[in-house]
Amino acid sequence: MTMRVGCGYDIHPLGPGRKLILGGIEIPHSKGLLGHSDSDALVHALCDALLGAMGEGDLGRHYPSSDQRFKDISSLKLLEDVVGKMRGKGYRIVNVDTIIIAQAPRLSSHMAAMQKQMAQVLGVDPDLVNVKVKSGEGIGMIGREEGIAAEAVCLIEKDN
Repeated sequence: MTMRVGCGYDIHPLGPGRKLILGGIEIPHSKGLLGHSDSDALVHALCDALLGAMGEGDLGRHYPSSDQRFKDISSLKLLEDVVGKMRGKGYRIVNVDTIIIAQAPRLSSHMAAMQKQMAQVLGVDPDLVNVKVKSGEGIGMIGREEGIAAEAVCLIEKDN
């Protein structure tokens, strides 16, 4: 059996006039994440982790912000495509662990919905997807509520 680990990271600034989407879930907030797609930093970090585990580079290599096909696209669509690439290579998910780093809004009441949404797209039991939230502790751009970051680690495997 071949097992591979991948890690991913993403960060986006917060700004007015956008919905806040994290883990594929819309979170009520006065600001949203700015970027080319829906800017779901959590799903972007997960995509990067999966792509990295497969040795397939990163999100920008497959879905560049210069490509208008990806303008305002749901990051869950990108994750679906990444999962298709993973299955095409014969891999399956062992587990996923993620962290959202945000000063605001409070996200603890949304973690289970994010976990369930991402597990559904990944085609795995929600118990295999972990979502954690950490505060910015008032430090830097995250602490000043200017942005949100996310990290993800995954373990994938395939039979030889």
